[in-house]
Amino acid sequence: MKEMKHDSSTLAWSAMGDEWFELAQTGESRIHFIMPNMLKFMGDVAGRKILDLGCGEGGYSRELAKRGAQLVAVDCSAKAIEYATSLAKEENLSIEHFVRNSNDLFDIESEQFDVVLCSMMLMDCEDFEGTLREVVRVLKPGGRLFASVLHPCFDGNHDTGIGRQGVGIDRQVVVMNYFEPKEWEAPLWQGKTPVIWRHRTMEDYVKTFIKVGLTIVDLNEPRATDEQAEISVAMAWLKKIPLYLYWELKK
Repeated sequence: MKEMKHDSSTLAWSAMGDEWFELAQTGESRIHFIMPNMLKFMGDVAGRKILDLGCGEGGYSRELAKRGAQLVAVDCSAKAIEYATSLAKEENLSIEHFVRNSNDLFDIESEQFDVVLCSMMLMDCEDFEGTLREVVRVLKPGGRLFASVLHPCFDGNHDTGIGRQGVGIDRQVVVMNYFEPKEWEAPLWQGKTPVIWRHRTMEDYVKTFIKVGLTIVDLNEPRATDEQAEISVAMAWLKKIPLYLYWELKK
């Protein structure tokens, strides 16, 4: 069998293991903001064939399967896929799982998916263009890519790129350098294991989308609702600053 291509992205995220599974299932922003917004933007998925690309511990795949979609889940971490597979089995959900680099989805047929989901993963790919070319390949004509990323205008390397000033609800975003650094290592919030972070500008995203043949259908910068803002000060801050950007693109 062909072996998966490794690069800095796959090596970094494969090393996360159990720490990532815990953070993904307990992280405040993911549970109360990132995931609910994505599911809202995706709408009714019943009967649709969906590729969850960069599925991690499989939370989206399981939820989408419960909503009536046919799921294929892919991640570069063998440990993540093993974990996601076990949880799907526990919940009696029929989800296909594959260990692949997102830029080489070998043995996954072309033009078979109605939707590809990339939740908070495109900014992490070393081979961004290669990943998008594979997305285009496996999408049906007219198929959709739903993707969320850290908002490139409001998040980046906090020390030398796009930092923070102040505390609490009055905290401000301070732009020291929008263009640099493009890559650095640091743990996730509340994590311990360093991963590789990448910063891509709005221009980087849009020009690459156009280059591979994707058309922007919609763009969202959701703000926290009153209910979400009551959860914590960090969530309330999302009423003022859009830290997450959501794309809907069409093949």
